[in-house]
Order: sequence, then structure tokens, then C-alpha cells
Amino acid sequence: MQFNDNTPLEIVLKAIFDPYKESVSDVETISAAIINKGLIHKEEDIINDHIAFRTLGVPNLGIKSLEKIFLAYGYQRKDAFYFEEKKLDAYWYAPPSPKYPRIFISELRVNDLTQNAQSIIKKHTQHIVKDPVDALNFDNPNEVGQFFYQPLWEAPTVDDFLELGKESEYAAWVIYNRYYLNHYTISVHALPEPYNKLEKFNAFLEEIGIVLNTAGGKTKTSKDGLLKQSSSVAKMVNATFANGEQMKIAGSYVEFAERLPLPEFQTMDKSLLKREHLREGFESANADKIFESTYDEQVKKTVTYHS
Repeated sequence: MQFNDNTPLEIVLKAIFDPYKESVSDVETISAAIINKGLIHKEEDIINDHIAFRTLGVPNLGIKSLEKIFLAYGYQRKDAFYFEEKKLDAYWYAPPSPKYPRIFISELRVNDLTQNAQSIIKKHTQHIVKDPVDALNFDNPNEVGQFFYQPLWEAPTVDDFLELGKESEYAAWVIYNRYYLNHYTISVHALPEPYNKLEKFNAFLEEIGIVLNTAGGKTKTSKDGLLKQSSSVAKMVNATFANGEQMKIAGSYVEFAERLPLPEFQTMDKSLLKREHLREGFESANADKIFESTYDEQVKKTVTYHS
């Protein structure tokens, strides 16, 4: 969350993050509460574990397209992930420096959907005959940053959105939001004790009115026990569809991660622990449930909670 070096990568990350922060009210709520609690002095003290994007697996789009941006600024592609039930593939990307967030990019396997869903998606994307990222000038980070909020295809109708959502809520989210930032992630382990433990931090979040995603439990834990994740539930936001139709849909959300020391560093003085001493990467089982932060089953809880 620190954007003070004005490097090309920082300019791009800031351009991605600022509109997201403006539209996801939980970001400000959480930041202010952490500051008021005395856990940090200013918002910039929050360490951003990773940011995530959703894409569609169609020609000229998807992971192969979007990853070019981050690879150009020094990120390295790492592990692949496969989500059978949700029909998704994903990779995570390591940053060029520990001060930058990891990147997580997922992609819908469109060809695995029914013909009806495929036809809706292809209706919106078939005019994209060239990879739009290839037209970007990576020496102009402002242009690259703006790309994430440009409409690559026309807004869907409400009917198309709802029809897609019956089969894949992920697909419906992307067909409306495109490459909009899906979430950013607070590194809980970097906070002072006892709030550096995710269970304690989750309780704090609920005290300030944040509704947590309960899919797979509020705390999702990797098999090795060294990566714990939770997330807020996306709030409903006003969306304008084709023909000016209006409807509230799930927006973006906030994630929280606790990375524990690797076995060989578990006796190390906590004050000396750095990123390289902690559990790296991601966990499919955790991510599978985090995706559901924008799904109706979770989102309806925010409507009930705040009504």
C-alpha cells in the first residue's frame, strides 16, 4: 500500500488500487479501525500480501493477455492452480521486490461451460480480434494503469448477467466488471500481537461491522497449517447495464492473510522474521472458498446484516 517511489510499477499499482479503494467502503472502514486501535500509524503501514484479478479464457484475453503487464514490470510466474468445480485456472506471480504485492490471476475455462453460457460470453468478446495488452506502451505506466478500467466490451444486459450467473457466478462478475481489481489483501501477520493472528483479527473485523465469508469456515487454512486466509463479503453496488438498466450486484472485497514461519524458522526471533522466512505461495482449497466472497450465498448476508 506504499506508493511513494513513483517507479513505473508503483504508478500502475496505484492506478489499479485507487478506484478500487474508492468503491469498496470496507477498505476505509478497516484502515481507520486499525489506525484507531493503534496497530499502525497510517494507512501506508499496511502490507499488501497480494492483489487478484479475474479473467475470461477466450482468444486474446485471459491469463496469457493480462500477465504480460506484470511480467513486463518484473513479476515472475509461479505455481499453477486448477479449480475443477468452478471451472477455473490460475497462476500466482512473485513481485520483483518484497515491497510489492504478489499477483493472483484466475481464468474461467469458458469452453467447459454450456453452449448457452459460451454464446453469451462470446457475443461480448468475439469482436476482440487482437490482444488489447499488445497495444499498451509499458513505458507509459499511466496508460497501463488506466487500461484496467477501460471497457473491453459493452456492458451486458441484466438478462445476460443473470443467465450467466445461474451457471457461473464468477462468469457473471467478470462479464460486468472486466479487469476491475477483485480484491487486495492485508498481511495480518505483520500487525502487532495479538492481532497478528487471523482468528483474533477476524473477531476484531466483526466487532467493527465487517461481514466475513463463511464458505469453508471464516478462517481457511492450508494443509500445512502455515497459510491462513479470510475475506470480507462483497457489498452490493449499483451497476448500470445495457440500455441503462440498473441493478445492484456484488462488488469487490478485502482479503486477510496470515503467513506463518516455515518449519526451519519457527524458533527464530519474531522481530527478525522477513518475507523469505514465511510460508510462500497460495493454497487451492483456500482460494476456492475465497472466490465465493462475491457469490449470492455469501453476499445476501451483507444485505441481511446491514438492513
